[in-house]
Amino acid sequence: MNDDVRNIVLGVIAAGVSAALGWLARTYLWRRRLRRKQAFFGLPDHSESLLVVNRNAGGPELSVMRHDVFALLELSALIKDCNAHARVVAHDATQQGFGERTEFCLGGPSSNRRMAAHLSSLLPGVGVNTEAESGPEAGAFHIGGEDYRVEAGRSEYVLLARLTAGGRGEEARPVFLFCGQRAITNQAATRYLARGHERLTRKYGSGSFVLLLKVVNSQAYGPDVVELVADVTRAARTPLPEDAAATGS
Repeated sequence: MNDDVRNIVLGVIAAGVSAALGWLARTYLWRRRLRRKQAFFGLPDHSESLLVVNRNAGGPELSVMRHDVFALLELSALIKDCNAHARVVAHDATQQGFGERTEFCLGGPSSNRRMAAHLSSLLPGVGVNTEAESGPEAGAFHIGGEDYRVEAGRSEYVLLARLTAGGRGEEARPVFLFCGQRAITNQAATRYLARGHERLTRKYGSGSFVLLLKVVNSQAYGPDVVELVADVTRAARTPLPEDAAATGS
């Protein structure tokens, strides 16, 4: 074998080794990102999750708002990326605790009984005005002594929460809440989670958090322009005074 042939063979071998190492490195990084994503969402390979949806008020049986359907599509893509499965159930057909399966719950407490139960037991510091049928107080949030009212199409709020059952350790599967003042805010929150889950993982790991988001000018920008108002985890988990809890505001 002369020098030219030997150099060609060595070059081919070096290229092959470099390609193999590059592939192994990319595969390792991809798998690490996947495991971190699965841990954040509580979705190991082939696990099952629940998508709990509200029903369109005044609509036919099993009718879901258009923006809530879009939110379900956002979540379904996340679940599929984690090599997991999803089952869609209506809010009044879910009769089980939490912690065994990851749950994604959409809608406000006035149209979603499951959400109302979660707020009552997990986030006693969140008040939602479900009494007013119209006007600025309808659907208003009361958190930490502050009121957050709806300005339809201009300024609307949604709570995005990741919560785990106490006492179950790392085995507990989280419940994700998307509690919005309007259906479009539920979609905005799911999109915020889909786009920012890596940043949220770096900040919170597998812990609980409650974020208050504001959807800006949805009549022009849809669910795309979202601002983080505050991390309200502590306030949301501190029970409201009895007078505020009684009024739901």
